[in-house]
Amino acid sequence: LISSPEYRTSDVVCVMSPAGCSHVNGFKVDNWKQNLRLIYQCFVFWGKKRKAKSCICHLCGAHLNRLHSCLHCVFFGCFSKKHIHEHAKNKRHNLAIDLLYGGIYCFVCQDYIYDKDMEQIAKEEQRKKYSMWEPTKRELELLRHNPKRRKITANCTIGLRGLINLGNTCFMNCIVQALTHTPLLRDFFLSDRHKCEMQSNSCLVCEMSQLFQEFYSGHRSPHIPFRLLHLVWTHARHLAGYEQQDAHEFLIAALDVLHRHCKGDDNGKKANNPNHCSCIIDQIFTGGLQSDVTCQVCHGVSTTIDPFWDISLDLPGSSTPFWPLSPGSDGSVVNGDSHPSGATTLTDCLRRFTRPEHLGSSAKIKCSGCHSYQESTKQLTMKRLPIVACFHLKRFEHSAKLRRKITTYVSFPLELDMTPFMASSKESRMNGQYQQPVDSLNNENKYSLFAVVNHQGTLESGHYTTFIRQHKDQWFKCDDAIITKASIKDVLDSEGYLLFYHKQFLEYE
Repeated sequence: LISSPEYRTSDVVCVMSPAGCSHVNGFKVDNWKQNLRLIYQCFVFWGKKRKAKSCICHLCGAHLNRLHSCLHCVFFGCFSKKHIHEHAKNKRHNLAIDLLYGGIYCFVCQDYIYDKDMEQIAKEEQRKKYSMWEPTKRELELLRHNPKRRKITANCTIGLRGLINLGNTCFMNCIVQALTHTPLLRDFFLSDRHKCEMQSNSCLVCEMSQLFQEFYSGHRSPHIPFRLLHLVWTHARHLAGYEQQDAHEFLIAALDVLHRHCKGDDNGKKANNPNHCSCIIDQIFTGGLQSDVTCQVCHGVSTTIDPFWDISLDLPGSSTPFWPLSPGSDGSVVNGDSHPSGATTLTDCLRRFTRPEHLGSSAKIKCSGCHSYQESTKQLTMKRLPIVACFHLKRFEHSAKLRRKITTYVSFPLELDMTPFMASSKESRMNGQYQQPVDSLNNENKYSLFAVVNHQGTLESGHYTTFIRQHKDQWFKCDDAIITKASIKDVLDSEGYLLFYHKQFLEYE
């Protein structure tokens, strides 16, 4: 929560109770829900451009400076210059709404507050941003002059297309299949959103855009991705050559090059922070990983948050000791894992990834509280979840003494709830307030599986294939140029190397 400069209704400063702010009750009268919805619809920007020209401070006329609107009357005021504070004090109107992001501020509690009913209205109104596509007059004219249609049915195979293996390039083909079936990435490329500022024929984003056109053109013959391979060799030289490469390494290299080549797009230019990019790759794949290092003497906590594109998970059978977990534990129940007795689950791997780890006497850190080197514990949790979560099961072990593939079976679910692994869940557990999440369509931490990359064979000689979801509950196996129908059982019984999950509330079937 963000605290504000001091504000007093009298000489007494009120503190918000653990139960929440009690001052919202004064607002919840008559048609308060309808009025709040109207404010969200007409005035709250949701981080975008302001909706109405009337959204300016009534005292200074500015539309910046964290503009807030009074919830009790028609008044807009600057938060930074305290014009909204003056209004609240003079009129005794205790509640205001941040017009940039929709947060509710209480001037008595001196803080942004949470109210379950108000939060639900905010989420419902924000979700309306993702509206259905409606054709423009020009598009309607084009549709009238081009009456031939491709009807999308449940059994439609548009988007399914094999890829020719150009000599040990199955590692590339399997990742291309996963990316071309990523819903929001598909929507971006098929809507021609990329504006290239690079030299001709050198932009990987342009080639991916062409690749999407090829995949969704309706052609059934396998595509030959020679231009894509050439660009990958050009921009990621460590992957050049005809040797077999690692699919995970290719995924990270491809995302990195796409991210760099997207910077000419409008969204890529908007980010003022050089460490933060809002290009389509970062919007879809980037999450925030929180690392908490706790001193064992003073219990002071040092927190850092780093971006990530994927999560690499250790497996039982590796040289790294794996946390013993009993089958049917609470983590397995959370994500509905149906697995054989004794089988390791994806939830087990995530619980191990987010458990506290004692760093030991050989890795002491200098504590800012103790001003000396102390032993500590480190814990990783998810601060911000990406739209697409990619989990890398570490099946290839490379060490000075050992090079081998780990074939341990890991059970993974069709639907995954990441709530237990969030930093907010950890804080709630520490405060004794954590409750098991109930099934809800509005849970923004829920994911659906849409692609699985598998590796068959050994470390020295192997082959990559991909299972992709074309429609809900319709799966296909992509083996280079060959596409075959697959069952859900085929998918869930596979070994699994890279698992791709998409947020449910932003998923287009």
